[in-house]
Amino acid sequence: MRLMIAGGGGFRVPLVYRALTAGPFAGLVRELVLFDVDPLRLAAISAVLSSMAPSGGAASSGHSAPAVSTTTSLAEGLDGTDMVFAAIRPGGTAGRIADERVALGLGLLGQETTGAGGISYALRSIPGMLELAREMKRRCPEAWLVNFTNPAGMVTEALVPVLGRRVIGICDSAGALVHRAARAAGAPLPEGKLDGVGYYGLNHLGWLYRLESGGKDLLPGLLADAQALAGFEEGRLFPQPFLQSLGCLPNEYLYYYYDTVRAVGAIRTMRQTRGESIHEQQSGLYPALAAAGSRAYELWDAARRSREEGYLAEARASGEQRDEDDLAGGGYERVALGVMRALSGGASGAAPAGASGGASGRGAELILNTPNAGAVPGLPADAVVEVPCVVTSDGAVPVPQDRPADAQLALMQRVKEVERLTVSAAVHGRRDDAVRAFALHPLIDSGELAVELLAGYEAALPALRLLWRGGPQTGKP
Repeated sequence: MRLMIAGGGGFRVPLVYRALTAGPFAGLVRELVLFDVDPLRLAAISAVLSSMAPSGGAASSGHSAPAVSTTTSLAEGLDGTDMVFAAIRPGGTAGRIADERVALGLGLLGQETTGAGGISYALRSIPGMLELAREMKRRCPEAWLVNFTNPAGMVTEALVPVLGRRVIGICDSAGALVHRAARAAGAPLPEGKLDGVGYYGLNHLGWLYRLESGGKDLLPGLLADAQALAGFEEGRLFPQPFLQSLGCLPNEYLYYYYDTVRAVGAIRTMRQTRGESIHEQQSGLYPALAAAGSRAYELWDAARRSREEGYLAEARASGEQRDEDDLAGGGYERVALGVMRALSGGASGAAPAGASGGASGRGAELILNTPNAGAVPGLPADAVVEVPCVVTSDGAVPVPQDRPADAQLALMQRVKEVERLTVSAAVHGRRDDAVRAFALHPLIDSGELAVELLAGYEAALPALRLLWRGGPQTGKP
């Protein structure tokens, strides 16, 4: 297939290329097109990919590495494309800094995808993604869009009216939780199988509520075992008595909801926000990569590891390090390629170790962002949710889940309403809907703060004001 990556100068692109040149996904893509609006970023990532080929390559798999090209022309990138993988960041890391700092300045959580920062990020991401969707409808109407642009759930929901079933949102955090929990419970999941797994939620807001093996639910025993919980990241995030009383394992991002005061306090004591740290790292890194020649991959990989070490640092105890498996990298790209392989009709075969996107006789089974269609009782049928899905060449079909417990459902319903107001604000240029979204979010819960937040984001991100002047961004061709 011909695969175009929108955001082809993105820091994680080498992970996709690495997965395509060795292992089960080698040979899946014959042509890889990197599209980006920034020529320097394209040059830097191209240098990394070129320096990877001699040492890694696809020799061991018997397949040729995909031919790689770059372009700053969206039309050129899309023409003849079978699959689009989108991971763009409008406003760059500077935009992320504003997302975090404006909220922190008002005493609120300053985080990339959760709370006020997530709403601000969505208001920037959705218009650009609608432009991409419009061009796909014109130039490659049969292509699939696998969306990793954050906030993935909101962006995917905004694109469904344009692309229908041909857009699927991905995130690796839910699948990683499931596999880590299964290993901790002593029953690692067969690759590509989610049989016996119960998981419901929205992107970055979900719960593992069932983990069956041999007809027995292993989750209650895991939640009662403090030692087993201490063996993986999500189990360490929350006190064991709390998890046992909750009766399920929350996605790591629920730390920001369940322990908000500690999260905000920890972030405010740090020298830099996460966005500032990444911005500082990447400002010098990209020019260095472009000029590094054969050392580009080595330089990039060192930066990648440093970046992984800082992930969710505010939630860890002093001196606590991430697990080595997490630092090794590789997660979201395996989910993305697992989706692509299933969509292209190649769902048979083994999946990479640790991936949640392998195959079974009925298709690849992954936790994805897709319209609910009744899978989660209590949420609208057209609302994008994050649940186990079966993926075939016909698309992703969500697997029905149990009705969430009252507290979980109430939180999901409220955050979904926030998401829908945010999408409306971004798609239709409705500033009032943006204010309402901020006010309704449970991590804000204040009309006065909502007004201050939006004013602060508009001051820090002048392009945001253009959204209200530009009128509807419906994405219709």
